[in-house]
Amino acid sequence: MDPLSLIMLAVLAMLIFFMFRNSRKRQKDVQSMQERTQPGVEVMTNFGLFGTIVSIDDEDNKVLLETSPGTVLTVHRQTIAKIITPDEVVADDTVETVGAAELDAADPSYGERADLSKPATGRDDRTDK
Repeated sequence: MDPLSLIMLAVLAMLIFFMFRNSRKRQKDVQSMQERTQPGVEVMTNFGLFGTIVSIDDEDNKVLLETSPGTVLTVHRQTIAKIITPDEVVADDTVETVGAAELDAADPSYGERADLSKPATGRDDRTDK
């Protein structure tokens, strides 16, 4: 066997090793999230919907998710992507909101209606015939 073939086999073996390692790690992560998924936990779905778990039906893989008071949605259990922990909620609450009055003071042109009769490029490309 030439050295190039040995190197290629070694690289292939490393690739397969890392593939299996990452697969096991993902399985452990999914299993730990499934164990922490229980009623009363705040979660985020794959499609970006936040809510609190009301109940879980293991037989049908359905989760009742309360998104706002009185609004309960049924989603598949596998759509739950992330469990929101209290420290993440605190970090999200620190976002500062800016009102329209503050934007008007910072930029006087904020809120003015754009002149839609002119093209966005600043040139008049229309031909009048």
